[in-house]
Parts: sequence; C-alpha cells; structure tokens
Amino acid sequence: MALAALVSELPLAEARSALADRPPLPAMGPSLKKTVAFQTPEQPGTIIIRKDEKALYLVTRQGQALRYQISVGREGFGWTGTVKVGAKTEWPEWRPPKEMRARQPGLPDMVPAGPYNPLGARALYLLRDGRDTLYRIHGTNDPKGVGFDGTSGCFRLTNTDVIDLFKRVAVGAKVVVE
Repeated sequence: MALAALVSELPLAEARSALADRPPLPAMGPSLKKTVAFQTPEQPGTIIIRKDEKALYLVTRQGQALRYQISVGREGFGWTGTVKVGAKTEWPEWRPPKEMRARQPGLPDMVPAGPYNPLGARALYLLRDGRDTLYRIHGTNDPKGVGFDGTSGCFRLTNTDVIDLFKRVAVGAKVVVE
C-alpha cells in the first residue's frame, strides 16, 4: 500500500511542478452585458454594431436587445457595412494577416489555440459575399482591453461576454456595422 501511494505521488508532484512554471491563466473578465430597449427594423438574432457607442447589440425581440461593451477599430481601421457570421470557433488559433505582420514584424505567423491566444475564448468570423473579411468578433484575455478604439478592425469583448454571445448567435446571422 505504501509503495502504491509513493508511485501515485510522483506523477502528481511532476504535474504540479509543470503547472507552477506556466503563467497564470488569463482572467475571463467581467460581464458588461445589459438588456436594453432597442428599436430597429432588424430581426431577432441580428447583430448591430455601433462603433461610436463602442457597443454591440444582439436583437432579442422587437424593441429589445442585449448590449455588450466592445472595443472597435482605431483610427484608420474602422469600417462599416453588412456582413454575416460565417463560422464560430471556441479557443481559436490566430494567424495575423500579412499586413499586420508588416506593421508589427515581431508577430508570429500563428498563435496556437488556447487560453493565451489574443483572440480569447471565442471568435465569430465575419464574411462578406461568402469571402472572409479577416475581421472577427472575439474575446480578449485582457479585460481592460474593452471599451475603446484600439483594434485593427475587429470587435473585442471580454471573454465572459464573447462566450455568452457565441451561445446566442447562429452561423449565418446578419451583422450590421454602423
């Protein structure tokens, strides 16, 4: 019995040591979501992004929406238009576009999926006319990274809020960026 206990302790001690060498897991961040009165002719399930408000609205029913606080594209990286959610991914990998890597040469070609990825816990991929826009609605591992103009055109929520939004939005949902 004592030998079995000693053998079972060894892998546990090694596992604890390996975990101690890792940085702490990033915070999921607070929920900044609110149910609000919202008048729009758009159907429930539609996402409306109001860049000037730094808000993403998910229409839930006539006259009502969920409002999420977001970060939007910084000067020179904002855009408007109507797109669709073409895909959704949990713990996405990140492949910075070549234009971004040209601006920031230290960026890797790819950051693997997982809790340390800059796209956070979830990503909704935005398509226009069936083609990837390279823009995403995604989470962040830095909860202070929400609520300002600071992205390269993507829309960033806390991980807590992007997980909630991810569950509510269907692939094919309309996204209106104003």
